[in-house]
Amino acid sequence: MPVPDYATYCKMLDNAYANKFAFPAINVTGEVTANAALKAFAECKSDGMIQVSTGGGQFASGLGIKDMVLGAISIAEHIHRAAEKYNVYVALHTDHCQPDKVDSFLIPLIQESEKRVAAGQLPLFSSHMMDGSGSPLKENMDVAVPLLERMSKIGQILEVEAGVVGGEEDGAAGSEDTPEDKLYTTPEDMVEVYRRLGEVKDAKYMFAATFGNVHGAYKPGAVKLKPEILKQGQDALKKTYGDDAKFWLVFHGGSGSEKAKIEETLGYGVIKMNVDTDTQYAFTRGVVDHLMKNYDSVLKIDGEVGNKKLYDPRAWMKAGEQSMCDRIKEACQDLHSVGKSLLA
Repeated sequence: MPVPDYATYCKMLDNAYANKFAFPAINVTGEVTANAALKAFAECKSDGMIQVSTGGGQFASGLGIKDMVLGAISIAEHIHRAAEKYNVYVALHTDHCQPDKVDSFLIPLIQESEKRVAAGQLPLFSSHMMDGSGSPLKENMDVAVPLLERMSKIGQILEVEAGVVGGEEDGAAGSEDTPEDKLYTTPEDMVEVYRRLGEVKDAKYMFAATFGNVHGAYKPGAVKLKPEILKQGQDALKKTYGDDAKFWLVFHGGSGSEKAKIEETLGYGVIKMNVDTDTQYAFTRGVVDHLMKNYDSVLKIDGEVGNKKLYDPRAWMKAGEQSMCDRIKEACQDLHSVGKSLLA
């Protein structure tokens, strides 16, 4: 059962929190990129997370359809089957669904999971993210709480975000000119998130508090991360609700982040780090390397016929898959998840 059930997923997250490591959460856009993540996690003996955004789902459904729900379902069903061949747990997640897409993206996927659970199967996705960070906190939580109530009934975990992640990633909230004060979640907001989501008895959730995160890749020094904000929030939580109070925290915008800053966040409760831009680049770099090294063979130049074995899409997609796999393995190393699978 390498796609974990609810109890096992909770054990994964508790294990990461207790032992100060995190799971790479890899955005994928189809079978090839999903396979890269599965291969990397297995080779690292690391449990992990694979996630699909609205744009990733739309792309996966094909240019002739462009249906984000259909594409997300297709990717998830492939992973459910392929993950059975590996000896690590892989949770399935959706990334950055904003409030205006809840009815058109999240609800149909939750309905699909409700059907599966009623038939004695696992939910299609292990967890979903509702990104209300662009709204006032009350409006954000007013959308999140009913979703958490519904999802908890079928063994799903909700991820929420408060504070804005800068930059842009597949339609995610924020922009490169986001005011600096909006990039940092306050301890007061963290306590309020805990209070509101605590209204749903026994439900589980992850929280993406922002500490200067920016989507995309930037030159060193361009992004001002302040991981101490996460510690301040966790401390405020314990002061208000007692020593057992804690957040499973999520680090958005992990691509290009300084390794020392990543390391620091692990001590403050980060159990998931999103990696997308770096894996996009790694996949494309593998493809470009193949095409540039075999330029005369992948094109029919000066009346020649080229080399079918080298321009066969499987040849360059394999190169991209392996390059992406290698980058994900690096993320496992950075987050200290290597060798820590519950199945290892």
